[in-house]
Amino acid sequence: MTGKISRNRRGTTRPRASSAAPLGRASAFTPDSLSVAPRHLEVGGEWVSSFAITGYPREVHPGWLQPLLSYPGRVDVSLHAEPIDPVTAANRLKRQLSKLESGRRHTSEKGRLLDPMVEAATEDAYDLSARVARGEGKLYRVGLYLTVHAVSEDALANEVAAVRSLAASLMLNAQPTTYRSLQGWVSTLPLALDLIGMRRTFDTSALAAAFPFTSPDLPPADPTSVAAPSGVLYGFNVGSQGLVHWDRFAADNYNSVILGRSGAGKSYLVKLETLRSLYRGIEVAIIDPEDEYRRLCEAIGGTYIHLGGEDVRVNPFDLPISLRPDGRRTAPKDAVTRRALFLHTVIGVLLGADLSAQQRAMLDRAIMATYQQAGITSDPRTWNRPAPLLGDLATVLTDTDNPTAVDLGARLHPYVRGAFSTMFSGPTTTRPEGHLTVFSLRDLPDELKPIGTLLTLDTVWRRVSNPAIRRPRLITVDEAWLLMADPTGAKFLHRMAKASRKQWAGLTIATQDVGDVLGTELGKAIIANAATQILLRQAPQAIDEIVATFNLSEGEKQFLISADKGQGLLSTGTQRVAFQSLASPQENALITTDPKFLATLPDSENNSGWVELP
Repeated sequence: MTGKISRNRRGTTRPRASSAAPLGRASAFTPDSLSVAPRHLEVGGEWVSSFAITGYPREVHPGWLQPLLSYPGRVDVSLHAEPIDPVTAANRLKRQLSKLESGRRHTSEKGRLLDPMVEAATEDAYDLSARVARGEGKLYRVGLYLTVHAVSEDALANEVAAVRSLAASLMLNAQPTTYRSLQGWVSTLPLALDLIGMRRTFDTSALAAAFPFTSPDLPPADPTSVAAPSGVLYGFNVGSQGLVHWDRFAADNYNSVILGRSGAGKSYLVKLETLRSLYRGIEVAIIDPEDEYRRLCEAIGGTYIHLGGEDVRVNPFDLPISLRPDGRRTAPKDAVTRRALFLHTVIGVLLGADLSAQQRAMLDRAIMATYQQAGITSDPRTWNRPAPLLGDLATVLTDTDNPTAVDLGARLHPYVRGAFSTMFSGPTTTRPEGHLTVFSLRDLPDELKPIGTLLTLDTVWRRVSNPAIRRPRLITVDEAWLLMADPTGAKFLHRMAKASRKQWAGLTIATQDVGDVLGTELGKAIIANAATQILLRQAPQAIDEIVATFNLSEGEKQFLISADKGQGLLSTGTQRVAFQSLASPQENALITTDPKFLATLPDSENNSGWVELP
């Protein structure tokens, strides 16, 4: 509200409107009235009281201010930091050390007992001076202020007592800004103004520890540790406005499941987690059914494998041979047997049905005969020879007199010489390498997407299980219902979920078709093997099954039904937290699929797979 401000005798400031002064845009943010008292303000219909922190603990751990941010009432916490010039910092430390040493010598000369507080301060000053001299840190002048809000004066007194008690438990001395209540309130507004000026010198590590990169709702694996937290920032807490920070590799297993209806922000969250996991040096492989990860992959220099392309082929007969860092090739002792067992799964997915005992027996003999025709036996010296193709297996099956084998060979015809033969018509053309590998399945026919997902998982798993290269990895299967709909593929995914932890890898299952996951025992087993479970917005038709499976409360049920885009529940065992995913503008530009944003990109960055006709 524009106009002049007058102050009456009781210290109340009221706006005196000017008839000639027009209302500006700032009037929308101006309170209707402001009453100033020595220790509190009445802003509109709300009572506020401000405090300045004058005493701090000697040592702090990362996230030590989090209890103040997660206080159930409304408390504004304002942290003002001003860097100190290195020359000025060195001179101040030198003067401080001179004062402390002079005091210690005077005490010693008089024969008095040394003050433990002075001794501790002297040690800290020497340590800080050495780190500043070595360039390991800088000094900052930091002011920390709190503003407590309440609906009445009596409620304000209770809130003030509770907040001061909480601050005291953190070894903080909170003093009211007596006769400067207005300045204290302004200092906690997002205006970057410090009108109190009560500062304390912090070094770089102490200032960094003040930022709330921990979540009290998701305690770390070792609550007594004061080490910097590791993990991924998922977003902010919907209830307390704190940050939700979680490390999957600190849980019992590293698997994760993300369930949400279409448009709930499922793929957005997966890409956000992927990008932030790459910051930590974690290798990531993604199965992308809709070509949503291409821009992200190209922007950060990942490997993009476009299944369904004319020159891209995957041979399921390739033996699980790994390449060591020194260039030597290694393989399991039973490599041929393992591959024969995997080929049973491949044929089952291709044919879309479980094989009978007779069919499996015939298929097993045909697979071994196919390898022998290519000169590959149980002798490891033969494993460097070119692997046979799927067409060779079909020929072996059809050349026999057994009707069962002939029938199997005939059913493989579309994948050998028919419409779906492109992907299997030659040796494997691409190998996954690099910190990020994306396998795009968009241009595969619907009939080939389950087998494409299976072969991609097998390719990634052979790299993950290489004993010569050990590093944390994440394997993401977006729209996992494509593979879960097939019983044979679901079994393979289940085995992979159980074995990932031993290989220092985490499997991420993201799907919008909740029924395909919860409708089978294998799907429920995969969820049970995921220590990190994320539920985004759910359809009312599927919410009852979600509630029964995850044992949700009535409040959590209603939250998932009415959740906004990007909101969800993150569950880790007995701990649950409601969060809103949060991305920076740079991250959002890489991971969003908003059509309005994509329409603004040049054609080279927004290639939808269409070609221009002559």
